[in-house]
Amino acid sequence: MTARAYPNPEAGVLAGHQRARLLGTTPGPAQVFSFSQPMETPGVRSTRIQSAELGRESHRYGLEEARIAVRAAVRQAFYHTLRRKAELRLAEENQKLIEDLRRRVQIQVETGEAPRLELTRADAEVAIARTSAKAAELRVLTALAALRAAANIPSETPIDAQGTLDPPVELPALDAMRGVVLERYPALQRARTEVRRAEMRLKNENAQRRPQPTLRSEYEHQPEVATYRVGVSLPVPLWNKREGPIGEAAAALRQSNSTLDLQQLEISAALESAYGRYQLASQQLSFYQEGVLKQAEAALQAAESAYKFGERGIIEVLDAQRVLRGARSDFLSAQFDRQSALIELDQLRALDLMGEKQ
Repeated sequence: MTARAYPNPEAGVLAGHQRARLLGTTPGPAQVFSFSQPMETPGVRSTRIQSAELGRESHRYGLEEARIAVRAAVRQAFYHTLRRKAELRLAEENQKLIEDLRRRVQIQVETGEAPRLELTRADAEVAIARTSAKAAELRVLTALAALRAAANIPSETPIDAQGTLDPPVELPALDAMRGVVLERYPALQRARTEVRRAEMRLKNENAQRRPQPTLRSEYEHQPEVATYRVGVSLPVPLWNKREGPIGEAAAALRQSNSTLDLQQLEISAALESAYGRYQLASQQLSFYQEGVLKQAEAALQAAESAYKFGERGIIEVLDAQRVLRGARSDFLSAQFDRQSALIELDQLRALDLMGEKQ
């Protein structure tokens, strides 16, 4: 609206009294009524309007970018909460296993089948497991608070996160995905719009070097005569040729181009990082599913059997449990790392904004 507004006209009135100082001159009141209307050349007006329209378009892309960023933040907070809850379940399962082992050790110590040192070691492991479970419970509460903040849920409203991970997807080639991201990611679209807007501002500044005319009209009333005058006035660009504003607009255009180049580099780097993390997490999951978890479970069963028959001590059982716990924790981390990378890829491809499914 501001860009489309026309300049206001100016009206004036001058009033006075004419005295007779010469023979034949009639004394009496004298008035002058003036009216002037500044005019804009088409180049000035059209470039100003186009610059304003591009500004509105740029802010629309900014709104789209904020929208997908909020959705991505909520998704990340939701799956982060699921991750913390899964870690809590692992910690509780580990605590239960160690407590069961501690009861078995206590029975063996009471019957004289094992030295009391092994019961002391089992007690220490139980204390560590309980502490880990409490810490995992605290992390769940922290994650729920972050989810509440990301989703703007009132503090008096109880919340919980229930869900499963998204299924794995077959990603397109990196170059093809880069083309999609560079084409429709709102931040880049906004940066391109700002470049066009800066170009239009430069054109507007150059257009203002041409003198802008002002239409003028006057009506002068004297006691014995009335005079009408109509004319045009033009400013003379003698001292100020707008070198400063034009230079500022040219510098702003160069800055906009540099900002666009920087954002393209940053978003390309973010895409490559998320793409690589997704592929790496998928490989890790396959590696754990095909061998590591099964081997760790088999090692724990063998250590427990050997301990049962007196062939191994409690240290071997605890070590096997620790290895299995670490493998399960790493497997869980790989699952949620892949989910986090998928959310970032969806955000870069603007899938949340466009309502698409990967």
